[in-house]
Amino acid sequence: MANSPERERVLELQDHIIGTENVAEFLQRLSVMAAAAVSRATSSKVECGVTLKRRRRTATVAGSSPRALTLDRIEQGIGEGPCIEALRIKSPVLLSNMETDPRWPVYRDALAAEGCRGTLGVPLELGEESAAALNFFAFSGGVFTDMVIQEAQEFADIAGGAVRLAVRLGTAQSLAEDLTAAMESRTSIDLACGVIMGQNRCSQAEAMAILTKVSSHRNQKLRVVAEEMLSNLTGGDIRTHFDPA
Repeated sequence: MANSPERERVLELQDHIIGTENVAEFLQRLSVMAAAAVSRATSSKVECGVTLKRRRRTATVAGSSPRALTLDRIEQGIGEGPCIEALRIKSPVLLSNMETDPRWPVYRDALAAEGCRGTLGVPLELGEESAAALNFFAFSGGVFTDMVIQEAQEFADIAGGAVRLAVRLGTAQSLAEDLTAAMESRTSIDLACGVIMGQNRCSQAEAMAILTKVSSHRNQKLRVVAEEMLSNLTGGDIRTHFDPA
């Protein structure tokens, strides 16, 4: 593997491990590298989010850009999509056409509203209790060809080993602590979703789509929007300021 692109990529990831203080920072750098690697394999710009899974729960923990974070959080908020499916089946999952693919209609509509035309979820193996996935986003059609998917999977294979190494070397106190911090926002999001469901008589997926839309329009994290909504609740009438229309 001397002087090969794979060796250079491994060394670059190792340099990032040495230069970071915690797993969260490393994953953010990893998302930038992943987006750059897949973008080079196609003529279109691709963004990347990183999702961590622990004990059946998932959360967005990094992104190559603020837009990537927003797009990745849409899937985590709705609770279904290619990245979550990739974690479940431990294999890449592609959503290449927002108009014709029948899967995940709420998720597809939310992504299409943000100008996203295709997504690719690629899993990383971290161990028995934890897993991660790279969630790639394209903004024009036909980006995720077989060659591009192969490039994304090859990068993920190398990155998985680097993430495991980062944890073993102690770049953070523990992966569990980083993930716990990421998961803390779920309580307020779930509560806010419940309020929207009761107020609008809608499903959980529809309520999460409403919350996600507000988050996107305000350019705020889902957790911040949910906490702000809950802080406005009083002992009288419930006012969410969220209109599904």
